[in-house]
Amino acid sequence: MDKFFGLDTPAKLDENTALLTTTHDDVEKMIICGILEEEKIPFLAKDRGAGEAVRVVTGYSMYGCDIYVPTALFEKANALLDDYRNGEPVFDDDEIVEEEN
Repeated sequence: MDKFFGLDTPAKLDENTALLTTTHDDVEKMIICGILEEEKIPFLAKDRGAGEAVRVVTGYSMYGCDIYVPTALFEKANALLDDYRNGEPVFDDDEIVEEEN
């Protein structure tokens, strides 16, 4: 990326926040934010560089978006992110059968 414009490294907000991930895809960003919302984990999604202005003009940002969570909830959020990224896909054609006891 570009060191001059600060696109190489994420901004450090404060000591109470931790960078969870950086996404370059709006769909993945919305999925991750939805998972965090569902688990009641507060987060901040911040575009890098001039990404916010670029998003207004073009509808997306090619600079990436950093997602921050509170440091105290980082381990839980990271475990959820790992589960999402390493989970088994469920396709519409697959039938989900619940066992009855």
